[in-house]
Amino acid sequence: MDQNGMANSNIYSTLKNRPYRVGISILLIFLISGVADFVFGTSNKIQEVTVGPIMDAYFQVSVFVAVTLLIFFSLEKYLHIDVGKVMQDGEKWQVPTATLLGLLPGCGGAIIVITSFARGKVTLGAMVGALIATMGDAAFLLLTQEPTTYVKVILISAIAGILTGWMVDKYHPGEIYTVAKVRTLHVVGEIRMRDIAYIVLAVPGLILGILGLMQIDIYGFGTSIIALGIGGAIISILIWCISPVQAITLSDDHPFTRTAEETSFVTIWVFVAFLLYEYSYAFFGLDLAVIAQAAWLYIPLLAVLIGFIPGCGPQILVTTLYLQGIIPFAGLIGNAIANDGDALFPAIALTPRMAIIATLYSGIPALIISYYFLFFA
Repeated sequence: MDQNGMANSNIYSTLKNRPYRVGISILLIFLISGVADFVFGTSNKIQEVTVGPIMDAYFQVSVFVAVTLLIFFSLEKYLHIDVGKVMQDGEKWQVPTATLLGLLPGCGGAIIVITSFARGKVTLGAMVGALIATMGDAAFLLLTQEPTTYVKVILISAIAGILTGWMVDKYHPGEIYTVAKVRTLHVVGEIRMRDIAYIVLAVPGLILGILGLMQIDIYGFGTSIIALGIGGAIISILIWCISPVQAITLSDDHPFTRTAEETSFVTIWVFVAFLLYEYSYAFFGLDLAVIAQAAWLYIPLLAVLIGFIPGCGPQILVTTLYLQGIIPFAGLIGNAIANDGDALFPAIALTPRMAIIATLYSGIPALIISYYFLFFA
């Protein structure tokens, strides 16, 4: 079978095994295209309510996440350092080193620590510190939208990660797992045309996004801007729909490929968060901000519980709700400390029992700090 035939077979296998991606993708395109208005006879109301948030999500979030990821992945690919060996030789500095790795945007740093733990190179406290510190892909979203808040979050997370990690090592050293081999997962292979197309669209999108930050009405430039935004949204949906990647971990792929894959994943969840807010108000008369204010006492607890969910999607939703002013900083910081992003997937696969214990440990500082900010800060 030639390469095209293999690629088509892989795409078919992906679509067959993950029908929920197909369903969500079809639904988003159904809403963006205006077909929903034709079916339900709503005179373009659905499309109008849909396209605005989709355009805002792409120009205000996706393009900035893309450029941040591209820089990060490029540096990661071309700087080769055996971090696991450095941590193993660090002794009491294992926890601070692992925590600093966890602070890196995305899940890569935390995954390095987890695989090092699985190889018996670092302590349980080091893994706890890394999991507390990581925000997963939600870090890119916060970094590009509110960098000052991002710095505040990582400083708090760093202190919480180091102190909790040291406490764990003192009172619960845990069990050291050793595996024969930890594989680099989810390697796509050669750079693809859709990866190049994604970056090509993101470049003018970034320029427009910067103009938008300068309070310039970019939508007044004409229909070509709308076409660019819709095009970027559609290619994000399609890349995510047919992606062979279930969770971004360590990869030797080209930075263009990793950027297209992970930014598309982030973009889908941002679309969902933006549309959740707009639809709840436009069609159901619900104001999520008012609901959050009414349930303010439970927001930290809910944010921490959501943080226990593996993967970055739910965490991106929480960060988006914060950026939209729906939940307070207390909810954001609780979720940031409790969530492990995609790093929890390899942790569960390699060291399931200790992964659950480490995650539960992260919930302790998350609840304390979250409720502190809710009541006192």
